[in-house]
Amino acid sequence: MRISVPAPGVARLEHAYVNCYVLADDRGATVVDAGLPRMWRMLPRLLAAVDRTPGDVRAVVLTHAHFDHVGFARRAMRDLHVDVWVHPADARLAAHPYRYAHENPRAAYPIRHPRALPILGAMVAAGAARVRGVTVVRSLVPGTRLKVPGRPDVVACPGHTDGHVALHLPDRGVLLSGDALVTLDPYTGRTGPRIVAGAATADSALNLASLDALAATGAHLVLPGHGEPWTGGAAEAVRRARAAGPA
Repeated sequence: MRISVPAPGVARLEHAYVNCYVLADDRGATVVDAGLPRMWRMLPRLLAAVDRTPGDVRAVVLTHAHFDHVGFARRAMRDLHVDVWVHPADARLAAHPYRYAHENPRAAYPIRHPRALPILGAMVAAGAARVRGVTVVRSLVPGTRLKVPGRPDVVACPGHTDGHVALHLPDRGVLLSGDALVTLDPYTGRTGPRIVAGAATADSALNLASLDALAATGAHLVLPGHGEPWTGGAAEAVRRARAAGPA
């Protein structure tokens, strides 16, 4: 477990190669992506990094609804009495977070990319095989500013999933890119800006095209769903992701 504060009012928890974030302001705190189940017990320490407590959480926002982002969302709904927000195109996936579309067969990836084995093993140990979905969700609307702590702008970037979004904090120059753009691909072990392999991406061509929306934010700091923060700007991250191409 590693906790850091990459930008004012933004805290990051990395555990089992999965990132979870908290946005804080004077209205409380928003959890962005609910990681894996075992990350629930780490949430108080994550909130403490920005001087908040679990009682300050007002919402859970999902960039998309894969199992490693739905994680403890159901527990947060029950114990913290908060809403979970997701794009309508991912609402069904949020209820069934293992039933996701992917371009390529998954079984061959650990054989072709043995560097990914420790990553996938750590994710399983953190509860990746035991995620329960959420059926009552609120809808994210791209192009709007979400009225939750942190006030992120919702940016549509489909491809990894049908309803994938990123969250932009224009006042802080921060972009939370989810898995539309990562700096660690859990399925190959490769690092640096890229999209996630076809083992977990529904449409790589659409994902790559959607990166235009991320570059257009002009954010100087990109906080991905997997991997280290990227400080070289969204435009450069997008350029490198396109150069890396699909896997």
